[in-house]
Formats: sequence, C-alpha cells, structure tokens
Amino acid sequence: MTSSKRKTIAIDGPAAAGKSTVGQRLARSLDYLYFDTGVMYRAVTWAALARHVPVADEEAVTELAQTLPIEVSPPTVDDGRQYTVMADGVDVTWLIRTPQVDANVSTVSAYPGVREAMVRQQRRVAADGAVVMVGRDIGTVVLPDADLKFYVDASVEERARRRWREMLARGEEADYEIVLDSMRRRDEIDSHREVSPLRVAEDAFVLDTTDLGIDAVLAQAQCLAEEADC
Repeated sequence: MTSSKRKTIAIDGPAAAGKSTVGQRLARSLDYLYFDTGVMYRAVTWAALARHVPVADEEAVTELAQTLPIEVSPPTVDDGRQYTVMADGVDVTWLIRTPQVDANVSTVSAYPGVREAMVRQQRRVAADGAVVMVGRDIGTVVLPDADLKFYVDASVEERARRRWREMLARGEEADYEIVLDSMRRRDEIDSHREVSPLRVAEDAFVLDTTDLGIDAVLAQAQCLAEEADC
C-alpha cells in the first residue's frame, strides 16, 4: 500500500447498483477493511420481523436496534456470501436478503433512533482508517470527511433484474415485476426520508454500472483511489 492511497473511502448508492461488489473488490485490492453498513439495518429489520415487533412501531424498533448484538465478519461459509452477518447469535447472512426484509428495511432504516445507533457503530469502525465503507449515507452523513467518495448507480430496471436473478440463483421463487415494484418503492422511501436521505455527495464520483461491467467500474475506482492518472 503506497502513502498516496486513501484512509477512508465512502461508497453510496441505491439497492443492487453494484456498490457492495465494487466496495468489496476495491477493499481487497487496497488491503483495506470492507464494511457494508446496509447489512446492519437489514439485521435489525430481520430481528423485528422474527420477534414479531411491529415495523411501524418506531419506539420498539429503535429500542431493538440499540440492544441487538450485530457482528459482521469475513465469510465463514463457502456459499457465495461476501461476509457473514450474525444477529443475536444467529447467522442471518441470507435471511436478511428475503423479500420480507426487502419490503421493510427502508421503513426501519428511516427511524432516527435506529440510524443514530447504527452510525455510532459505523464511525467506530472507520476511526481506525484504511476502510471502504458502503451504504446509503456514508459520504453525506456517516463519513462526510471521507478522503474519497463514490456514488454507484444503475437504472432501476437493471437493478431489479439483478436482484431477481440473484433470488432465482438461490432457488427462491421470484417475479420480476414484483421485484421491480419493490425496488421503485424503496428508492422513493430512501430518497425522501427526513433523516439521511439517499443522495449524491457534492464531492462524490458517480459510477454508472447500467451498461458497464464490474471490472471496468473497479478499474475506475481503483485508479482514483490510487491517485493515478485516470
């Protein structure tokens, strides 16, 4: 790792735009810590559903977020996962990717108390530096002073297609139109919530993955991270 490489890299973007894949591969190439903050909100959502805590009950969900043990570690099972997510001692890595969690995570993540609890943990992780942190408000709220910021985007149709194919690959039943509708609703909620809405940071580089392969996107990101002549 050369001295020109960044200490903190923030990657934001909507669901299924490719930000997690870009973040993971970029972190690996730089020998940085990769941290996908979205899994924390998904873990809280899964726990609320599993414990029959009404997602509409902001106070109850916030209390859950403040006390729920969440651990994110490198993959512990060779099943295609990018990391292992444990919530309250349960491996929820794939459980947090279900349609039920998809349909409720934007509501949960919009609660100020939930975001406050998660952001505290996220900033502690970033305090040590050399991190690629991925989410929806990293460059704007969690790490506004990050050394480098990316916003990874793609058309909603392409993002829905990716999520649909991912579900089919896991053997789940999935209808593309339903996935597309869910994706559009989540975009609407994420972009218009009062607390930490999804938006492009003023100093972020936008990477559109709609028609661009992951290798090409990664090459752009790595070039900027290494401060090369891009």
